[in-house]
Amino acid sequence: MDLQYVIALGRSAIYTTLLVAAPMLIFSLIIGLIIAILQAITQIHEMTLTFIPKIISVALALIIFLPWMINTILSYTTQLFETIPMLAR
Repeated sequence: MDLQYVIALGRSAIYTTLLVAAPMLIFSLIIGLIIAILQAITQIHEMTLTFIPKIISVALALIIFLPWMINTILSYTTQLFETIPMLAR
């Protein structure tokens, strides 16, 4: 195992993590932006008003994208396990 392989492995792990987390983060960002605009327009600055819609949007994104997220993580893990015999050489 050389340094380039370790760097490539770390890079692919970070990429997979960002790819799996992206739908929930994007949904939360969009809902947060919409709520912030509504709060600026109405001048209602209630802290609980931002948390509940974000939690609901993250849960909704998790429900929608969960099969894709599981397939992505499963394919990455399978790829890691398939490279173990090549590392033993």
